Amino acid sequence: MTTGDQETTATPARRRVVLTGISSRAWEHPADRGALTALRELRGFDDVLKTFFGMWNERAFRLSYLAAGIRVDHRQYPRVYHRFTEAASTLDWPELPELYVTQSPWLTAEAIGLDRPFIVVSSAAVQQLDDDELRYLLGHELGHVGSGHAVYKTILMILTRWAANLSWLPVGALALRAIIAAMLEWWRKAELSADRAGLLAGQDPAAALRLLMKLAGGGDLSQIDTTAFLEQAAEYDGGGDLRDSFHKIRMTAWSTHPVPVARAAHLRQWVDSGAYGQVLAGEYPRRADDGDTSVTEEIKAAAESYREAFGRTQDPLVGLLRRLGDGASDIGEWVGSGAGRARSWMGAAGEAAARAAGRAGRRPGRTTTADNGN
Repeated sequence: MTTGDQETTATPARRRVVLTGISSRAWEHPADRGALTALRELRGFDDVLKTFFGMWNERAFRLSYLAAGIRVDHRQYPRVYHRFTEAASTLDWPELPELYVTQSPWLTAEAIGLDRPFIVVSSAAVQQLDDDELRYLLGHELGHVGSGHAVYKTILMILTRWAANLSWLPVGALALRAIIAAMLEWWRKAELSADRAGLLAGQDPAAALRLLMKLAGGGDLSQIDTTAFLEQAAEYDGGGDLRDSFHKIRMTAWSTHPVPVARAAHLRQWVDSGAYGQVLAGEYPRRADDGDTSVTEEIKAAAESYREAFGRTQDPLVGLLRRLGDGASDIGEWVGSGAGRARSWMGAAGEAAARAAGRAGRRPGRTTTADNGN
């Protein structure tokens, strides 16, 4: 075990509020929560997806990390393991998912899987992050697992692979690209949700900001200024002219993550709104009440969040739309209602997949994914 992985006792541990029984709805961005609520309302939808995408072998994927990575526990990467258990305890996590460290020079982490999602962090993250930043990162990934993001991210990975394989077929490729574009917009909001989960797990806004700064500029923050970084975020949001607006659309349309300065600005806005403090004060939804959520209300909240974001941004293109007659509000309504359209589309796709799975199961000599235990 290297010195860098030793437990240090020089700095006393900070007390964090244990968020007993907290629901993932407490940290989910409204646009993310609206889509997730709609999908969860489709009873058995996850099982249909797992059957429909049964050709993706989760066991093989996990086995690849078991073979080429390090599975974290109290003996292997104990510093990482302790930060992991701390983040999980703060979020009142019922059962720890598996955690792996894999060799990579990039500061990354991800949650993967359908049946039993697991978390992978890069060796660069272990080396470059201090304890508070690492706790935030692990809480971020626990947020993904808690919200069920890993299931839909895996589907996005599969669809992206299919789009590449079907690039020779114009109609099929266009249809898949449209679905992928919609899922990527949802995934960017899911990342904002996970950022909030990471902050709740670590309860240290400064550490969260430091991690985002390291994602942007590397692990050495000795020559980085926090105020200047936040000024960058403001300039990115509202600087330039219409050309910059279109460049930002081009930069983000096919990206899974918002840019680091935008993530920092969104997290800062969530803290400044008072929502973060309310959760720490115990004002948050509980897991026991998840069954009482209303799809209609969550979709309305998603639409409202888009309207607020369009009203708050200083982006030149959105400003032009506002001057043309409250166009930003209209766009917010249209984008927010996309969760309802996604629910309808997913319902039709789920029914078709179920019928296909049923026909396959009735054929002689065939077994379904459920029969195989995958």
